[in-house]
Amino acid sequence: MRGMSLPNAPGRRRPDGALERLGEWCARHAVVVVVLWLVGLTAVQVLQRPLGGTYSDDFSLPDVQSRQGQEILAAHQPAVGYAAPVVLHADRPLTAFAGQLADATVALERLPDVRAAESPLTPPGPRTPPPSPGAAHTGPLSADGRTGYLTVRFRDPPAHLGPDALPGVDRAVAPLRAAGVQVEYGGALGELAQPATDDRPSEAIGFAVAVLVLLVGFGSVLAAAVPLLTALIGVVCGLGCLGLLAAAFTFATVSPALATMIGLGVGIDYALFLITRHRQLLADGAEPAVAAGRAVATSGRAVLISGVTVLIALTGLSVAGIGFIAKLGTAAALTVITAVLGALTLVPALLGLLGRDIDRLRVRRPVAEPAPDADTGRRGLRYARRVTRHPWPHLVCGVLVLAVLTVPAFSMRLGHIGDGADPPSFTSRRAYDLMSAAFGPGSTGPLTLVVDQRAVPAADRPALAAQARHALGHLPGTAAVTPLRPSPDGAVLSATAYPTGAPQDASTTALTHRLVDSVLPRAVRGYEAHGYVTGTTAAEVDFLDLLAARLPLIIAVVVGLAFLILLIVFRGVLVAAKAAVLNVLSIAASYGVVVAVFQWGWGGPALGVNGTVPIESYVPMMMFAIVFGLGTDYEIFLLSRVHEGRSRHAEPATGVLHALAVTGRVIGCAALIMVGVFAAFLSSEAVAVKMLGVGLAVSVLIDATVVRLLLVPAALTLLGARAWWTPWWLDQVLPEVDPEGAHRPRPAPPRPVDPLGHGGPPAG
Repeated sequence: MRGMSLPNAPGRRRPDGALERLGEWCARHAVVVVVLWLVGLTAVQVLQRPLGGTYSDDFSLPDVQSRQGQEILAAHQPAVGYAAPVVLHADRPLTAFAGQLADATVALERLPDVRAAESPLTPPGPRTPPPSPGAAHTGPLSADGRTGYLTVRFRDPPAHLGPDALPGVDRAVAPLRAAGVQVEYGGALGELAQPATDDRPSEAIGFAVAVLVLLVGFGSVLAAAVPLLTALIGVVCGLGCLGLLAAAFTFATVSPALATMIGLGVGIDYALFLITRHRQLLADGAEPAVAAGRAVATSGRAVLISGVTVLIALTGLSVAGIGFIAKLGTAAALTVITAVLGALTLVPALLGLLGRDIDRLRVRRPVAEPAPDADTGRRGLRYARRVTRHPWPHLVCGVLVLAVLTVPAFSMRLGHIGDGADPPSFTSRRAYDLMSAAFGPGSTGPLTLVVDQRAVPAADRPALAAQARHALGHLPGTAAVTPLRPSPDGAVLSATAYPTGAPQDASTTALTHRLVDSVLPRAVRGYEAHGYVTGTTAAEVDFLDLLAARLPLIIAVVVGLAFLILLIVFRGVLVAAKAAVLNVLSIAASYGVVVAVFQWGWGGPALGVNGTVPIESYVPMMMFAIVFGLGTDYEIFLLSRVHEGRSRHAEPATGVLHALAVTGRVIGCAALIMVGVFAAFLSSEAVAVKMLGVGLAVSVLIDATVVRLLLVPAALTLLGARAWWTPWWLDQVLPEVDPEGAHRPRPAPPRPVDPLGHGGPPAG
């Protein structure tokens, strides 16, 4: 009869879980789901164009000494403001352009965001004392008079300026350019002038790699198109939401590239796992909509858990208490959320639309995920048997590989990548080169020294000033230190120290620490005064110090939360501990590769990096959170197959063997796609993006090969049934995780052995 079906009729059974019902509903109402996604995509893009914000790097922190010094100086010497240099160079002395310089200075001072502007031709006075005999020439005019810098002092940090700030500066210096003077912007002005990041070439390369891998792995054009389409839609939606948030919050310039990398990688991977399971169910005779529902209920469960794990790792960055880092995690989390939503709704909808035509356009014989009890392929089985029969050699070999790759990480030097590493096409790089050649590399990152003497009686202030001048005299690591000058109200003394090295050099960081920890305390000893080191370079050093201090906390939180999730899902203490340890080892190995490439210079020049550079301070923290979350993805997919097979295989090693053989192809394809997407961002002009691309690509490659194909199966084989042991009291308090919404009995494997020798729960 119409509307009736046999309870056991193939392909017509009632969905028994929330995820399965969701997947089947989306497959049967595919047009509605696709239209809703397209409407949401259009709405986000339409709103983002007029309302979206911009991106800038703001390393300032509220409670650090550099910020306190800046606030004290601004309160008592308002004319100081936030300085940025406009670098000038000509083939003859700049005095020949005195008229244009005067006009430009006046025009700059009239801009609404500018507090003051100082011409390099201003006669020496209180603001620009002449260099002492024998001291290095630090500006503002070079010895030959052909290079100088016009100092623009803004009321607010240039990173917070509106979009009209830079065009106003351009108009003010237009007469100088018209007269033949080379004008370049340094400091924060140079950052504002950098061209907008265009990640489209990187995205195109990543997509090309993904297409090739999917065509080879799937053998079908339509099956390969679904992951690409859903990942692209998810990333565009996520980036649109990020743009809207950027209108209210300051996100780093690397945020869109980071969000795109993560969104494309996980979006394609999640869809890949679902489609692989769906095609096997179709081959087994299931109706397309039912197959889509079952794929969401099984592989979708792993997708959901993996996505939650990645999100927890990213949100764990907020425990550092640093807004800059927390916002980077938020940017990446947005595209992870859209990737998970796309996998659970848009993917089954497209699968429902395609039906059994998913393999119609073939380029080779399609390959689907084998059933758990099917012949999984001779090659895969041979490799899996080799690992499970000889686990110790494979375990030792994998650990040795990771240990060798980790060695460079022990010499990691965190820092901020200066303008000297920018491409020559950037005005910030040209300004850096001009300043370094004329005044020395330290001129591009001066340190402002502030002595707060408000609590010092007026009669004692001359003695304090004399003591401070003596402490600052002949300071190692400095090219020059200007004399201390009092503020108009006499409450603050200030001077400028020019390091001998560039802002990103280790010597500059050491000088900043020495000034804060010993020189300035010695300068104010015996008085109720406090010393501060402020300026852009000092703020970056404070940011670095705080980040390094919080990194252990971030690692502990991310590892602990991931361990807890795996323990709840798989209910095995040693399984969860093994996953956490191996993830940490793979991350350490990827750190080593990043250090060797960029800090040691083994591959930096080939990637377009000018010389050796320190590791950008936030890169290790971001890598840890992202890699730990992504590494758990493959762990969950592999362990899910092992967990499924526990009820079918009496010997644990047999379950590991079949799980490895079943998932080897799909994990390999997923890893190649993610490596291609991450590596494609090496074409970016931002060095920090290159670092993230190298680090993430290498970590995924290590995780999918050395860890998943060597260490995990070898460790699970050696642990045997003990891997799934959980103390009875812990088993009672752990929540039951069933994302499908239906309680399913656990498999009944042989009773695990308690590795500690304790018994089970007491009888009765």
